[in-house]
Amino acid sequence: MTSSTKNNTSKEKPNKEAVDTVAPNQKTDDISLDTASTEKSSGLLAGIIERATKSGLGRRKLNPSAVEADVAKNMEQVRDNPDQLRLAFLGGGSFGTAMANLAARNGCDTTLWVRNKRTVKSMAKSQMNKKYLSGYKLDESLKYSHDLASAVKDKDIIFLAVPSLAFRETLKSIAPFITGQSVVSLTKGMEKDTFALMSDIIKDELPEVNFGVMSGPNLAIEIMKNMPSATVIASHSEPLRHAVQAALHSAFFRVFASDDIRGVELGGALKNIYAIAMGMAAAYDVGENTKAMLLTRALAEMSRFGVEAGANPLTFLGLSGVGDLYATCSSELSRNYQIGNMLGRGMNIDAAVKKLGQTAEGVNTIQQVHEKASKDGIYMPITHALYAVIYEDKAALGVALHLMEAGFRSDVEFVMPHDYSNAALTAQMQAAASNPDDQEQDSDSKNNAENVTNTDDDSVENKDAKKSTAKNDSASKDKK
Repeated sequence: MTSSTKNNTSKEKPNKEAVDTVAPNQKTDDISLDTASTEKSSGLLAGIIERATKSGLGRRKLNPSAVEADVAKNMEQVRDNPDQLRLAFLGGGSFGTAMANLAARNGCDTTLWVRNKRTVKSMAKSQMNKKYLSGYKLDESLKYSHDLASAVKDKDIIFLAVPSLAFRETLKSIAPFITGQSVVSLTKGMEKDTFALMSDIIKDELPEVNFGVMSGPNLAIEIMKNMPSATVIASHSEPLRHAVQAALHSAFFRVFASDDIRGVELGGALKNIYAIAMGMAAAYDVGENTKAMLLTRALAEMSRFGVEAGANPLTFLGLSGVGDLYATCSSELSRNYQIGNMLGRGMNIDAAVKKLGQTAEGVNTIQQVHEKASKDGIYMPITHALYAVIYEDKAALGVALHLMEAGFRSDVEFVMPHDYSNAALTAQMQAAASNPDDQEQDSDSKNNAENVTNTDDDSVENKDAKKSTAKNDSASKDKK
C-alpha cells in the first residue's frame, strides 16, 4: 500500500511477477493492495463461490472481474496475516459496531473505540453492544478501547462512525496521532450551521490525509443477520478503495467502488430527509401511488441538488443514491423513518428525538439543505415542506396539499434542459431567496416568471393556430 495506508511488513517474499509491474519508488510490501490482479479468484472468495455453486445458489461458471479477483487475493492474504491490515473504528453506534465486527470476522486486526469506559468494559465482557445491537454476538477477535490515542496509533485505516455533530471534534482529537493513516467516513450527514460534508471537514482538519467516504443501503441489524447487503467506498485513491474492499468484502457484504466522493456522500446525507417524509406519509396511511411519487420526486431533488454541488447525477442512480433512498424510506428500522412517523402522528420534534434515543441525521440535514437551497435558488419543495412542518409548526396535511398544487415541472430535468416551467419556478425561488423582504421585487420576479410561462403558452397556442390554418387551407384546396 502507499505511505498513507501502510501495512506491516511481511516476511514472505513478494511475487516476482507482481514486483515487475511496480513503479521503481513503490515498496514491495505495498503490492497486494496497489495492483489489480487478473488471476483467477482464490482463497476465501473462491470457497464462497464453490459453496454457492454446490448449494445451487450460484452459477456453474463464474468469471469474477479484475476487481473481484484482486479483492479475493487481498482477502486471502488478510486471512493468512491478520496483522496485515490494522483498523480502528471510532464510534460504538449500530453501524460502526456492525462494520468493525465485519472487519474482525474477515481477519483484520480491528479495534472499536467507544468514548464511555464502562460501555467498553461491558462490550469486552459480553461480546455484545447491548445498547444498539442487543442480542447479536460480536466476533471474538474484535478489540475494544476507550483510549483514543492507543486506538488510532499505528493503524492503517481509521473509520469514523460518530454523529456529524461530533465529527470535527473527533478529527481534532486524533490529529496529534496521525502519522500516515487513512481516514474513511461512515457518517451520513452535514455539519450544523456550516453545510460542510464529512469530506469537507476531513480536508479542513487533516489536509494531508488520504481519505474516503462510505455509503449505501446499510441497515446495521440486517448486516448483523448476514442478509446480503452492499455499500460504496468513494475515494480518489485506488489503493485505499482496494484496501477497504479487502477489509470489508465478504460472502454477504459486497463493497463497490467510486471516485465521485461528492455524489456518494450527498446521497447518504440527503436520503435521510426523505426517509422522514416517508415515515410521515406512512402515518397518514397513504397508498402505493403516493409512496412511489414521493420516492421518485425525492430522487429528482437529490440529483438536482447534487449537480449544483458538483456531483455526477448518475451517481444517484447507484447504491449510495436510489439504493440507500429506497432502503431508508421503506424500512421501519430506519431512525429517520421512525422520526417522521412520530411527527405524522402528532408528536413534536423534541419529543420524537427524545423517544428515539439515537441520532437521526435527517433532522439537522433538513435545516441545512433548506437554508442552502433557499440561498442558492435550488428548487427543493419536499425539503422546504418538511422544514415548514418541523421548524415553523405548519400543519403537515396542509403543507402536503400545497405541494400537490405547486407549479408544473418536467419529470426528469436533465432530459428536458429547456423546460420553461422549470425556469419559471427556479426564477421565483432565486428571487425569493435573494430579496426575501422586498415584496415589490418578489412580485416583479413572479410576474416575469409568469410571463416566461405565458410566452411559452402563447407560442404553443400560435403553433396550434398555424396548424389549424394549414389544415383549413389544405381542406379548401381539396374542395377546389
